[in-house]
Amino acid sequence: MSAPTGSAERRGGFAPAAGLLLFLLALWLPGFTSLPPMDRDEPRFAQASKQMLETGDYVAIRFGGEARNKKPVGIYWLQAAAVRAGEALGVDDARRRIWLYRVPSLLAAVATAFLTAWTALPLVSRRGAWLSGFLMGSTLLLGVEARLATTDAVVAATVAAGMGALGRAWLARGRPVPPGTAALFWAAMGVGILVKGPITPLVPALAALALSVFARSGAWLRALRPLPGLLLCLIVVAPWFVLILLRTHGAFLSEAVGHDMLGKVAGGQEMHGAPPGVYLVAFLLSGWPLAPFAVLAAPAVWRRRAEPGIAFLLAWLVPSWIVYEAVPTKLFHYTMPLYPALAILAVAALERAIAAGTPPRRVWPFAALMALVPVLVGAAVPALGGRLWALTWPVAAGAVLATACALALAAVSTLALKRGNLTAAVAAAAAAAAPVAALAFGLMLSPAVAPGVALSGRLAAAARDAVGASCPAPAYATVSDREPSLMFLTDTGLLMTDPLGAARFMDDAPCRVAFVAARDEPAFAAALDPAAGVTRAAGVDGLALNGGRPLAIGVYVRR
Repeated sequence: MSAPTGSAERRGGFAPAAGLLLFLLALWLPGFTSLPPMDRDEPRFAQASKQMLETGDYVAIRFGGEARNKKPVGIYWLQAAAVRAGEALGVDDARRRIWLYRVPSLLAAVATAFLTAWTALPLVSRRGAWLSGFLMGSTLLLGVEARLATTDAVVAATVAAGMGALGRAWLARGRPVPPGTAALFWAAMGVGILVKGPITPLVPALAALALSVFARSGAWLRALRPLPGLLLCLIVVAPWFVLILLRTHGAFLSEAVGHDMLGKVAGGQEMHGAPPGVYLVAFLLSGWPLAPFAVLAAPAVWRRRAEPGIAFLLAWLVPSWIVYEAVPTKLFHYTMPLYPALAILAVAALERAIAAGTPPRRVWPFAALMALVPVLVGAAVPALGGRLWALTWPVAAGAVLATACALALAAVSTLALKRGNLTAAVAAAAAAAAPVAALAFGLMLSPAVAPGVALSGRLAAAARDAVGASCPAPAYATVSDREPSLMFLTDTGLLMTDPLGAARFMDDAPCRVAFVAARDEPAFAAALDPAAGVTRAAGVDGLALNGGRPLAIGVYVRR
C-alpha cells in the first residue's frame, strides 16, 4: 500500500481529529433534539429502556406489558445510562426526552467515523486515513442513524473496531500484533453480540474466511490470540445471556433467533422484502456523498485486488454484501457496517492514481451522482408540500438555498477531483452533506415546520393541558393511534383498546384521558356514561409516520 504500517500509525496531530469531530457535530446536531420519536423502531427501543429505569429490572426487556425478546440488552443499557446521566445533570422530564436516548447512537456514529480513519492508517497515507473518516462521517445513512435511538450506529462502530484490528492482524503476516489490538477485536465482538447478536461477528468471520482462502492458510489469525480473546468475549457476553435464559426459561433465545433472525432470513419480514441488487441501488442514495467516489474508484480497485490491503478491504465488503443481498428482508441500514471499507477503498484507489499523475479525467458520472441527492431532496419539498408541511416562502427559500449550496459544493468537488486535488474534493463533498442535512432534519422534519409528523407529541401535550395541574399523572387509553411513540410520550400503562373498551376505561375512574380517532368517536360517545363527565378537550390532526395516512384524533378527558 502507499504507507508502511509503522509510519502511518504515528499520531497525526490534534487538528485533523478536532476538525473531524467539529464537522460531525455540525452535520448531525441539526434535528438531533427537535425530531420527534420516529415510529416505530426508535420509540420501541426508547420505551423498553424507559421501563428498565421505571422498574429497576436491567435483565428482562419489556415493551408495555409484553416481553421484547428480539435484541440483546446492550442498547437498552446504553440508553438507560444516558438518561440517568441526563437526570443527574438536571434535564427536566429526562425520561421522556427522546434525544437523551439518542446519545449512544450519536457517540457511536462519531466513533465509526474515527475508527474508519484508524482502520485506514496502515492502508493509505495519514491524510488519506482522515479523508476516509470524513467520507464515512458524511454519508447520509450514518447521519440518519446518529439521530435515531436504535442499535445500528453502535453495531457499525463495533464492526469498524473489529475490522481495524483484523486488518492489522492480516497485514502483520503472522507476526504478533500488540495485545491491545487483539483485546480490542474481542471486546468489540462481545459488545456487538450484546447489542445485536451475531451481526457484528458475521462481518469479520466472513472476511477472515475469504482472506484465509486467498492466503491458503488461516495461520495469520493466531495473531489475534483466539483462546484468551474468546474468554474475554465470553466475560462480556455470558452473564446477561445466562440470566435472561434463566428468567425466560429459554424463550428469549427461541424468539430472538427462531422468530426474529431466522424470520428475516426465511422471508421478507414485516413487509420489508426485496430482490437481490436493491442494496447496490440504495447505496447511491444512502451512501451519498461517499457513493460517487466509490463508483469512480471501482475499476482501479478491481485492478489492484491482489494487493494485501485491497484484498482485506474487499474481503470486508464483498462476502457480507452478498449475504445481505441474498437475505429476503432488506433494510437500508443493514449494509452500513460495510461502508467504511468502501470509504477506504475509494481513497486508496484515488490517492494512488493522483500520486501516479493520472487523476480521473472522465468525471461526468461522478458529477451526476454528486448532484443526485441535492436534486432529489430539493424536489421533495414542493412535491410533499401540503402533505407534510405548508409550502410557505421561508420554507421554499430554505429549500432553494440548501439545494443551491449543495449543488455548488458538488461542482467544486468535481472540479477538484479532475485537477487531482483529492483533499479538496473530499472536503467539498463532505461539506455538501451539511445543507442537505440541515434542510431535511433541521427544517423540514422539525415539528415547527411539519407538525403532522409530531402527532404523538401533540396528543400528549394536548392531554396534559386539558387535565391541568390537578391531575399530574393521568391514566391513558387509545383507540386508533397505537404507535409506540404515544406510549413513550404518555405512560407505560397506556391501554390500547376499541371504542367500547375506551368508554369503559373512562367510566371507571376520574383523571383519565382517551385518544379516539374521528371514525371511532360516534361509537365511543354512544357507549359513555353521561354521568361520568367526559368531555372532548381537543382535536389533533397529523400523519402516521408508517404509511403516511392522515389521522384526526379527539382528546377526551375526565378530570
